[in-house]
Amino acid sequence: MDGCPLEIDEEEKKMNILVCVKQVPDTTEIRIDPVKNTLIREGVPSIVNPFDGYALEAAARLRDKNPDTKIVVLSMGPEQAKKALKECLAIAADKAYLVSDRAFGGSDTLATSYIISNAIRKVEELEGTFDAIFCGKQAIDGDTAQVGPEIAEHLDYPQVTYGLEAELKDDMLKVKKEVENGIEVIGVKLPCVVTFTKPAWDPRFPNIKRKIAANKAEIPTLTAADLDMIDLTRAGLKGSPTKVKKTFVPQKKTGGIQIKEDNAAVGAVRLYQLLSDANVI
Repeated sequence: MDGCPLEIDEEEKKMNILVCVKQVPDTTEIRIDPVKNTLIREGVPSIVNPFDGYALEAAARLRDKNPDTKIVVLSMGPEQAKKALKECLAIAADKAYLVSDRAFGGSDTLATSYIISNAIRKVEELEGTFDAIFCGKQAIDGDTAQVGPEIAEHLDYPQVTYGLEAELKDDMLKVKKEVENGIEVIGVKLPCVVTFTKPAWDPRFPNIKRKIAANKAEIPTLTAADLDMIDLTRAGLKGSPTKVKKTFVPQKKTGGIQIKEDNAAVGAVRLYQLLSDANVI
């Protein structure tokens, strides 16, 4: 009837969201081995990838409007990645799973997305089918922005990248997406994959009650043996077509010259002389 608001059944408001997260080294303290040309991870503090934090916050905001929404976080990495998962539990997640196996070591983005897509199918057997998969747009230790879209391809789901926030609308998500000249609003059918970039707001902080519960939580680990359908020739180094030839630290730019004169006119003459000597003017 014209003029009547659209009524959505409460059952339709319930969502099951999986958020993919990664534990990454704090980029403010990244160091590279000058001999091996690899990241030095020992002694470097690790954090939850910030863009994955934005994805978790987007899921939490959906639950703020739809309290029956369930949020599950999934991470692939070594045992210490459970620390990042516990941070997510403290902030907003209801359940967490770690994907870890020596056979997965050395995986590039293609192999990683293949492993994670298989893990998602396994977690769905335990937690129910997911309506949406949320990821950060990229990890700050790699900046490829490939894993999220590749997960969508492996699962054959529609995808939206560079999301800022999402809103449930009937059987679809309405996603605000960052574009070069502003913001687009895109509707995407469920189930789907959305990758998130930095929005205008900051993620929420955990409260004490959730932090205590997260510290006590037992996080299951899924290994290659648990992923029934996985083809290990597509995982790890063997399944990674990307080969890193060299990693290096860019040379630091040398400092400039400070002009310290009590008189502005003298300073201006000094600046002119320096620019002239450098053939800039």
